[in-house]
Amino acid sequence: MHRVSKWGVIATALLLTAGPASGFMVPAGRFVNKSIADTTNMRYAMYVSSPAFKNGGSIPARYARPAAGGLNMSIPLKWSGAPPGTKSFALSIVDHHPVAHLWVHWMVLNIPAEVMSLPEGASGRQMPSGSIELANSFGNPGYGGPQPPRGSGPHAYVITVYALSVARLALDPNTTLAGFSEALDRKTLGKASMTGYFQK
Repeated sequence: MHRVSKWGVIATALLLTAGPASGFMVPAGRFVNKSIADTTNMRYAMYVSSPAFKNGGSIPARYARPAAGGLNMSIPLKWSGAPPGTKSFALSIVDHHPVAHLWVHWMVLNIPAEVMSLPEGASGRQMPSGSIELANSFGNPGYGGPQPPRGSGPHAYVITVYALSVARLALDPNTTLAGFSEALDRKTLGKASMTGYFQK
């Protein structure tokens, strides 16, 4: 009769627990997030992209504010792979450069679940029915393009789309990023992010 050490039993248990999903590599631009309502350990992969630039690439100048040489056109976006049960989407664009202190460039709520894209320049003009644009850190509702301090180097603008379990959220138009994040807490079924860079 073969004797099995306790370490062999533990190793076998770990292998069985890990399953085939162990070590799954997430491509750039993807965020894999298990649905809150999921009890079968399935995973759903959301993806967000822009026809204007690739994830990790430079944001074209036209999307910057006029003071930075742009037209302040909101960035075109598209996304896919929302988890089952998604009832609406939210969106944020935040500058993560140390000097920016999480400067908010765009926060949107209540994008209908059937909407999977926003065209260039949608902010303030072609937003989906029922969606709400909150104030950005410039103090204006809607999109505010990049305008980094000259000489501060490349700024990372993180664009995130959230799949939510509720159809509507009612927030003050001047809600901060912290308030926005708190409102989405426990309502986010999945999310996807991409990053664009801009400097002056």
